[in-house]
Amino acid sequence: MRNYLDFEKEIKSLEDNLEASKNPFDKDGISEVDTKKIKKIEEEVNEKLSEIYTSLNSWQKTLVARHEDRPRANFYVKKIISDFTQLSGDRLFGEDKSIIAGLGFIENKSVLVLAQEKGEDLNSRLDRNFGMMKPEGYRKCIRLMMLADRFKIPVISFIDTPGAYPGIGAEQRGQAAAIANSIQCCMSLKVPNISIIIGEGGSGGAIALASSNKVIMLEHSIYSVISPEGCASILWRDPSKSLEAAEAMKLTAKELTKIGVVDEVIKEPLGGAHRDNDKIASDVKKSILENLKSFENLSGDQIYNQRKTKFLKIGRDQGFKGSAETTGKGLGYTETKFFNIFSYFKNKKIIIFILLSILVLGTIFMI
Repeated sequence: MRNYLDFEKEIKSLEDNLEASKNPFDKDGISEVDTKKIKKIEEEVNEKLSEIYTSLNSWQKTLVARHEDRPRANFYVKKIISDFTQLSGDRLFGEDKSIIAGLGFIENKSVLVLAQEKGEDLNSRLDRNFGMMKPEGYRKCIRLMMLADRFKIPVISFIDTPGAYPGIGAEQRGQAAAIANSIQCCMSLKVPNISIIIGEGGSGGAIALASSNKVIMLEHSIYSVISPEGCASILWRDPSKSLEAAEAMKLTAKELTKIGVVDEVIKEPLGGAHRDNDKIASDVKKSILENLKSFENLSGDQIYNQRKTKFLKIGRDQGFKGSAETTGKGLGYTETKFFNIFSYFKNKKIIIFILLSILVLGTIFMI
């Protein structure tokens, strides 16, 4: 049975009507199916889906990203990765089932897969802790990423989590340090790492695995440092202001692409990824292969520098140049021409002030 969001009530009504029209039985027994009516209703459904999904606000996109029927990480692993061998444990505490990790092939290319899994039903969600990773989960990922780096195997991460698990036990076992170490490990890899945000990319729980060469988002996924409800609770002391918070946070794929946080957006089927699972899996696979191909001719140091430069550029106009392009002393910041002119005058402000004073006094005497 398909689940519908609040803003999809008209679509639900049309699709209920569509299913009723396809039923060959009526109160008098078997009847003829009206194909023209069915076709007309299908067109109305597509029109309504197009109308709604092309004008979603940030809060509505958040709801779509959390949709009950949205494909989860395990689905993508099964669809895209062949000969997948799951690996478990952090060699320190235990196994974290909220992260599926292992080695496999994508079009005969060996890859390490890290997939945050929320679960499909209540029991599996409880078992997977709703995709909220614990310290042992991050330590498992670090262990496997270091292994992949040693054997020159690219890393593919599927991100879908509301955030890292905030429980007392997780804090006692070093949650913050585990997240920080995971980010450091992602940034230090000399093999390509690609992250695909398939639903929610929440807080440090997502950033810990999404500090990648390429950060890719599905069209109706979200990526933010906190949930809209959490932001509204902190800023306004009112969780009902989630819409205002979602709009202010710029958490959609479109907004994040503008500011350079996200590198690519994968368009979803009409009505969201949950309406055509096979199509979205095919598009995700195609994107992964294209991005892996772009790193084929790069050395480990070039891959490392590309990732480092990408993150240092966020929020800056020109970003940083690699050591080979500067003085050989590491990364050097490239300023804009406007900023250089502004800095020059700022540094020479005393001289400029004296010159302006002389000019003003000279003008007064001449008058």
